[in-house]
Amino acid sequence: MQQQSSESPPTQPGVEGHLRITDDRTGRQYEIPITDSSIRALDLRPIKVREDEFGLLSYDPGLTNTATCHSGITFIDGARGILNYRGFAIEDLSAHACHEEVAWLLWQGELPTRDQLEAFNRSWKEHLEIRPAIRALFASFRQDLHPMSMLLAGTAALLGEFPEARKVRDRENRRLQILRLFALTPVLAAMAWKRHRGEDFVEPDPGLSYAGNLLRMLQGRPGEPFQPEPAHERALDALLILHADHEQNCSANAMRAVSSSLSDPYSAAAAAIAALFGPLHGGANQAVLEMLEEIPSVEAIPAFLESCKNGERRLMGFGHRVYKSYDPRAKVIQGLAEEVAKTVGPQPRLVIARELERQALEDPYFVERKLFPNVDFYSGMIYDALGFPTDMFTVFFATGRMIGWLCHWDEFLEDPEFRIVRPRQLYTGPGPRPFVPLEQR
Repeated sequence: MQQQSSESPPTQPGVEGHLRITDDRTGRQYEIPITDSSIRALDLRPIKVREDEFGLLSYDPGLTNTATCHSGITFIDGARGILNYRGFAIEDLSAHACHEEVAWLLWQGELPTRDQLEAFNRSWKEHLEIRPAIRALFASFRQDLHPMSMLLAGTAALLGEFPEARKVRDRENRRLQILRLFALTPVLAAMAWKRHRGEDFVEPDPGLSYAGNLLRMLQGRPGEPFQPEPAHERALDALLILHADHEQNCSANAMRAVSSSLSDPYSAAAAAIAALFGPLHGGANQAVLEMLEEIPSVEAIPAFLESCKNGERRLMGFGHRVYKSYDPRAKVIQGLAEEVAKTVGPQPRLVIARELERQALEDPYFVERKLFPNVDFYSGMIYDALGFPTDMFTVFFATGRMIGWLCHWDEFLEDPEFRIVRPRQLYTGPGPRPFVPLEQR
């Protein structure tokens, strides 16, 4: 990048325009190319007062306005409430596709043909076997260990069974690991649940769907036939689709950051699970249920909303860092919650939730602040209606999200601009000072 001359710089391929910067410290002017409505952070480096300086940095805690990659997987327009996987609206996919179709779409870029879907299902179902060492690992866990901790440890331990996974530059090997992790994640999730309950593990059934098999392993008993309730299978399948990917969120960023060192996919996925385990990322639907427990009846809702406006409580499940309108996933889950409720009997919390939503969306305080229901507002109620405690909510989230993480991993390794992730910092510690020997301190 050159200091500006009297002539405009020639237009570069793909450049939409230029950002003109005047540095008041020196009076110098710079022109930085704009592509994809962004500038490259390294183009700021030549802006300096002295030649021996490092150069200008951008400062962005939380990466709230920094793009770290190009990706063709998921598109989000938070202002308009749009979420698309590979160009397909999440509402259409969750209504008309199954999780296996969506997994193929995220991975391969197109919806599968019938033959492709059948071949894909045969492929991942070949990897359902659990090795003895993994069984022994789960048997060694304390029963009161959180299921997410078990899932995290079990995922990381898979590298010991499949050490060839470290050959991450080998495309065919990556394909094998994607199939394997896609297949084994629900198995590990079910093993964590059964261990947490002190019950024997139920072997997977390759004759069932991805969601149906997960329900069998979670709710079934060893040696007994199990046929999932259709409404429950459909609801879980849709939830897995809704959770499958969500652009560069905390856990996807963790997956990419760890993968940038050419780590194996099991270690990177374990890091993503750890990120999701944090209450600010994967635990919000649990917080919704806890909030609803504080509201004894529909009549208590106005007082509860007033306490939220006064700062005494938080309205959980409303608002999103990305969406500034109604989360499209919440619209889908709302209907699923109603369908599941029909099969399990009255759900008092669902009644309170629907009325809480109605009143909040009619209150200017929440509307002006763009606090609309998000995916977490109703998802926890579905898991609760299916008989699962809050400890399992994030495990379901991770099971659905695994395919998204794997697709980001695979895409990143093919990126021509692939580099190890190494952010900069703004040092705020003390300046140079002399060392003082121990006896003089």
